[in-house]
Amino acid sequence: MRSTLHRRLLMPIAAAGVIGLTLAGCTGDQAAGPGDADCSDYEVYGTFEGEEVSLLGTPVDVEGERLQTSLDDFSACTGIEVTYQGTQEFEAQMRVLVDGDNAPDLAMFPQPGLFASFAKDFIAPPAEVEANVDEFWSEDWKAYGTVDGTFLGAPLMASIKGLIWYSPSTWEENGWEVPETLDDLMALTEDVAADGTMKPWCAGFTSGEATGWPGTDWIEDMVLRLDGPEVYDQWVSHEIPFNDPQIEQAFDAVGDYLKNPDFVNGGYGDVRSILDITFNEGGWPILDGECAMHHQASFYEGLWPEGTTIAEDGDIWAFVMPGTEADAAAVTGGGEIVGAFTDSDAVKATQTFLSSDTWANLRVELGGTVSANNGVNPDNASSPLLAEVIRTLQDPNTTFRFDASDLMPGAVGSDSFWKGIVAWIGGQDTKTTVDTIEASWPAPTS
Repeated sequence: MRSTLHRRLLMPIAAAGVIGLTLAGCTGDQAAGPGDADCSDYEVYGTFEGEEVSLLGTPVDVEGERLQTSLDDFSACTGIEVTYQGTQEFEAQMRVLVDGDNAPDLAMFPQPGLFASFAKDFIAPPAEVEANVDEFWSEDWKAYGTVDGTFLGAPLMASIKGLIWYSPSTWEENGWEVPETLDDLMALTEDVAADGTMKPWCAGFTSGEATGWPGTDWIEDMVLRLDGPEVYDQWVSHEIPFNDPQIEQAFDAVGDYLKNPDFVNGGYGDVRSILDITFNEGGWPILDGECAMHHQASFYEGLWPEGTTIAEDGDIWAFVMPGTEADAAAVTGGGEIVGAFTDSDAVKATQTFLSSDTWANLRVELGGTVSANNGVNPDNASSPLLAEVIRTLQDPNTTFRFDASDLMPGAVGSDSFWKGIVAWIGGQDTKTTVDTIEASWPAPTS
């Protein structure tokens, strides 16, 4: 998955009209003044007068407004007017802005690979930022903001992939239990299919130019679970080729579910209908009793039809895709890394605030997102499911790996991998698919 959830939830808009290459304007209203906020938590950042800091990222609309709101008290108490701007064309716009000497003061990068490509342009963060990351984040997360051994940026928000969504009442009626291993998951799939009342799985892979990414999430989850984090890392870094037998095995394991007409595509049609259904509607047939399970990330909580209750005893709930052994805590996911392009005390103060547990708790309380910051209180989450996601991210026994396609070169992660999934679901065999993707991997530069 190369795009972040914010870009996937909304239809594309004209980026030039959004930011106009000037970063003018902001999302949401600034707080009226220090009198409206408890400034005790902000004294450590100092006070400024008339300073402005621009922040560019991918969240837009409601998510963008929440992000701006999370900064308002900081602005009111420090005197730094932080203006957030969201765009769905972040990758293209960042290069234009930087090359045109018009970069934002701070930017939230949705992919570590993209972040690394701007390494030479960043202003090194202050020591306080790295101290916050060392205190509140795991070494894996810190590594995503580190390029060639140099720490350049702190993580921000997060999501996890590999959740399997289901209807608690339907499962209770049929006596189905949450599987503890991948073998249990396949056995459950076979039982649902044999029962004949519904298909085990429903899926939708359509997402405009990004069609196919939900399938890459499936593959990434399976590589991590079948072969472990070492092979996953080797795959991402191309230490093993994309057509390595272990990766081919993961494709086939996913194909056992997605390419079996007895198992998919409940409520929609045959296997190929997966490519006709938008990702946001992919799991909806669960509500009508037409399929039992849907594989999608934690942000999918916000894509169920209005009025859907997300709870253990509600309309919909979810569990993490199991591993080869019970209690195997391994998840893939995504998030943002914050980089600075301006060297000023106001920017450093803002960057430090964004790396803190104070900001993370504020943003989580506003709803719709989670953070892997260990200083976040899961009870601050806007739903029981997101609270569970935070606990999973904070659990020291959890093996977390960033979405592989976000880490791979763009020619693979957001191109041949997506296209390969489309061809594969359309009937292309696994070997041809992985060989074609491997052939697209850019040659190393001298």
